[in-house]
Amino acid sequence: MTAYLANKRPKLLLIGANGQVGWELRRTLASVGEVIAASLEGEYGPAIDLLDAAALAQLIETTQPDALINAAAYTAVDKAESDRATAQRLNADAVGEMGALLAQRGTPIIHYSTDFVFSGHLGRPYTEADTPDPLNVYGETKLNGERALLDSGAPALIFRTSWVYGARGANFLLTMRRLFQERDELRVVDDQIGSPTWSRMLAEITAQVLYRVLRGEVDLAQVGGLYHLSGSGQVSWYEFAQAIREASGAQTHLIPIPSSEYQAPATRPTFSVLNNQRFQETFGLAMPDWRLSLAQCFEELRG
Repeated sequence: MTAYLANKRPKLLLIGANGQVGWELRRTLASVGEVIAASLEGEYGPAIDLLDAAALAQLIETTQPDALINAAAYTAVDKAESDRATAQRLNADAVGEMGALLAQRGTPIIHYSTDFVFSGHLGRPYTEADTPDPLNVYGETKLNGERALLDSGAPALIFRTSWVYGARGANFLLTMRRLFQERDELRVVDDQIGSPTWSRMLAEITAQVLYRVLRGEVDLAQVGGLYHLSGSGQVSWYEFAQAIREASGAQTHLIPIPSSEYQAPATRPTFSVLNNQRFQETFGLAMPDWRLSLAQCFEELRG
């Protein structure tokens, strides 16, 4: 891939700019190029409804980006079970359309996927070579999006991540902090294991990789494709809740329960830890241990 001219500041089209990862990307990508922050509401830049294929094509045609970063997704895991069409459209069809439009221009795209493409039955951290076998509609549609983007021929990086949390949006960390103020006792699932990932760290690493791509230091024709990128280490939801309680100074009593006691429309994987080795070896970067990231996130929350 040709590097951008030294005197040119690249235009970066960020889709999903108001989500928890997108919000962090608006900050981290600013050091890489001019960020065009698109979202459904149009709060920070152009408004874009990914249900509208024509509007997506028009946005890309109008902005003529040097790279696209897609942080938009249908992430309501339980709701997706009864809203497959919308989940498929946002998580798969629109992603394939982005790829097709960018392939014509040779424009790179970075897209995020999920550990939920796996069932969790393997019993060890998943590598990119492991066969996906999602248990729910959310995982199925995210997998469809991965395949559509890879089939499009666009220069692409797909980062599968897991258990994303941060200081903004709807996530486990913020839910627990709220519940600690409202309840004296909480029941939390203890037989689902994964790797919490701080949205800011995900955005920081994305910016570093994209900088190298645009400088021509990373050739997506050689190293493009699918990578696992999540926080290091592994923990259950119950243990994660314990760590959040400790950092919050809360006194709420936590009770570990099996998934069978937590009635939810969508089945979750029991062990969806991702192996990040391929990403680390390719880009020379590594995500820190989840405990360190959680501590840093709490520093931000305390102001």
